[in-house]
Amino acid sequence: MTDTSTLIILGASGDLTERLLLPGLASLLKSDRGVEVQLIGTGRSERNPEEWDSVVKTAFNGDGDSDLAKKTLASSQYIQGDPTDAAHLEKLFDASEGAPVLYFALPPAISVKVIKALGKITLPEGIRLALEKPFGSDEKGAHELNEELLKIVPEERIHRTDHFLGRSTVLNMIGLRFANRLFEPVWNSENIEKVEIFYDEVLGLEGRAQYYDKAGALIDMIQSHLLQVLAVIAMEAPSSIDSVELRSEIARVLRATWVKDSDPVTASRRGQYAAGSIDGKDVPAYADEDGVDVSRQTETLAEVEFEIKSRRWAGVPFVLRSGKGMTKVRKEVLITFKPVPVLPAGLEGASTPDTLRIEISPETMELGVTTNGKGNPFSLEKSTFSTTLGKPELTPYGEVLSGVFHDDPTLSIRGDVAERCWAIVQPVIDAWHADLVPLDTYPAGSAGPEGWTTSKEA
Repeated sequence: MTDTSTLIILGASGDLTERLLLPGLASLLKSDRGVEVQLIGTGRSERNPEEWDSVVKTAFNGDGDSDLAKKTLASSQYIQGDPTDAAHLEKLFDASEGAPVLYFALPPAISVKVIKALGKITLPEGIRLALEKPFGSDEKGAHELNEELLKIVPEERIHRTDHFLGRSTVLNMIGLRFANRLFEPVWNSENIEKVEIFYDEVLGLEGRAQYYDKAGALIDMIQSHLLQVLAVIAMEAPSSIDSVELRSEIARVLRATWVKDSDPVTASRRGQYAAGSIDGKDVPAYADEDGVDVSRQTETLAEVEFEIKSRRWAGVPFVLRSGKGMTKVRKEVLITFKPVPVLPAGLEGASTPDTLRIEISPETMELGVTTNGKGNPFSLEKSTFSTTLGKPELTPYGEVLSGVFHDDPTLSIRGDVAERCWAIVQPVIDAWHADLVPLDTYPAGSAGPEGWTTSKEA
């Protein structure tokens, strides 16, 4: 059976649509998940039919050969207008076939205006809303946005998308956790020393000042994506992988998550890249990038230590870090196990901690364990066992769109969780706004500010 929907992209002239949304749609249409889509793009910018067709075909990038993809390309259209105008929204719905999906590829402030405009008109039956992060600008704003949304559609038809939850690596963590007797018995504070989640990029600002300078690394990555990864790593076993049980366990662990010792000054660090060189290319200082407001003191590198107040995780630090303009890409979860309490006499060398590294991109897993060394069998060394995880059928955005089209919010953020994530990081935001934590600097293309230490490679 094939579901029929209209995908209406608000803000279709933006970078998100071309770079992520449309390629994600292409991967979904190329799969066998049975989705038939009429595509409508809209935005304030003008685009003639030829220009829009070119955008869509380029985004499909050779994935447009299936019958469903060809049908989508043939029916696609761009309708210029103001998405905050109720009359324009009605025009979009009149052009729709089947139950529409309204995808907000818009800044949060504009999304709020659109939602209020939706409350003034009669909505099509079965309409679903998909909203990009950040969801609101603080806990209060997220709560108010939730209230506005629930006035027009029920919670199960609201998809607060986080493409990180659609990444195959994150989904593989669920299988790793709960389908392997090797790991589940030791997945606790008795055996784990610390958990670190890194998302470092070599890219700089790349022309995203309009959004990034108001968000920074803390809100762009830690408040949203990385807290979701933390939740998947730390949650208890759900009774089933569905939108009720999985999201309930994610909510449960995040309600127990706090800034370490409730002290954001000692538990957080921030930095901003200065002029430097990345891959032989000179990179200007962040403060000198076009569109940057120096007075905001926006961080391009953020690190926060959290704790989870539960029996399983008491005393285990969870360190989340994300940075731009770094010396190398590092997108991974690194779990460091506690050393054995005592070694038998006669073994030479220090026992290094065993580690489990789960790379978010590319999708690989490495288990580093202490073994007897080569040559002298009584010396100790580290041995690494690695595997490449299965290649996903869909892109992360394809996975997210599949859930939206099939009315499955399993990989969407629940309303209370969206609010809780803001509450978790708010003490850090307040401390940084009060300038209680210094803004360190580091050359673009470096490992970070001098004096910062990170875990060595496992």
